[in-house]
Amino acid sequence: MQKLVLDLAERAAWTGAQAALGLVVVELADIPVWWAAPVALALASAKSWVAGRLVGRPGTASTLPAAKDPATPGI
Repeated sequence: MQKLVLDLAERAAWTGAQAALGLVVVELADIPVWWAAPVALALASAKSWVAGRLVGRPGTASTLPAAKDPATPGI
């Protein structure tokens, strides 16, 4: 159960951070606010790519260590 709560917290935090960064980018670029959604999606893709290759468990988009990632089999 604790792994699920950690996973939910991680996903919620990253989603909020990506949305906020999307809004900051469009404000700084002085472009219409509807661009925040595509910018946030691009940030999500970049985070997923980095997490899956460098930080988290390979093959997942999680930034949690393998021991705390509910996607890790057998743990």
